[in-house]
Amino acid sequence: MAVSILSVINFLMPKDRASRRLVRDIPYGSSPRQKLDLYAPRKATGPLPVVFFIYGGSWMDGSRQPYEFAGRALAAQGFLTVVADYRLVPEVEYPGFLEDGALALTWVVEHIAEYGGDPTRIALMGHSAGAYNASMLALDPRYLAARGLLARVRCVVALSGPYDFFPFDGQISLRTFGAVREPRTTQPINHIAPKIPPMLLVTGDKDTLVLPRNTVAMAERLRKAGVEVEEIHYPKLAHVGPLMALAMPVRAIAPVLADATRFLRRHFS
Repeated sequence: MAVSILSVINFLMPKDRASRRLVRDIPYGSSPRQKLDLYAPRKATGPLPVVFFIYGGSWMDGSRQPYEFAGRALAAQGFLTVVADYRLVPEVEYPGFLEDGALALTWVVEHIAEYGGDPTRIALMGHSAGAYNASMLALDPRYLAARGLLARVRCVVALSGPYDFFPFDGQISLRTFGAVREPRTTQPINHIAPKIPPMLLVTGDKDTLVLPRNTVAMAERLRKAGVEVEEIHYPKLAHVGPLMALAMPVRAIAPVLADATRFLRRHFS
């Protein structure tokens, strides 16, 4: 989905009244794209659990502003929600966008209490390339584990994500990962270890961009490693469906928000 179309949809779409945009354009680094927005419930008490939401766009496109509908949908469920931009190809190559994610999470841990968030209860959530980023941040020890942040992550919610797509045979994967010297290290499925956060993997069975086999293979490997995983398939949804089902006017297409909220609350408790 082109970002311009998503921007129009986000602008026209009614937002959850139980949520609000708390603050925007907070820098977490020195690059113009290293900024984030925060969304919060209108009424909340005590430090709130934090959902760090990562949008997709094939690692080459996207910005945080059109995802207000997702940020506010999650905030209305009682979560302080972070939506951060990150540098894209060709400004950076792999793993630059993952390094930005780790840097943004560092900001969250250090500063989210100032905005009413609980830095000890964080979940990573993403769609498409964002689901890849969320998974890699949690799984690859070079990122959150290396910074001592992984213990803050209670769980991961990944929608329509690519986790097992080597050898690279598509234009997007070749452009983003084709020059990596050790290409197998780019695959989330190859970083699974027993002590990683529980994961909710969501896919639409009509997804022809990121095939559901990614979710099936990832879930199977997680189970074999003894990691808690929940695998949900929505038969009628294609690639963008699990993301758009977060939006208030179209939630009837699939209970994505309800399923994600249930999973998040269980692991935040």
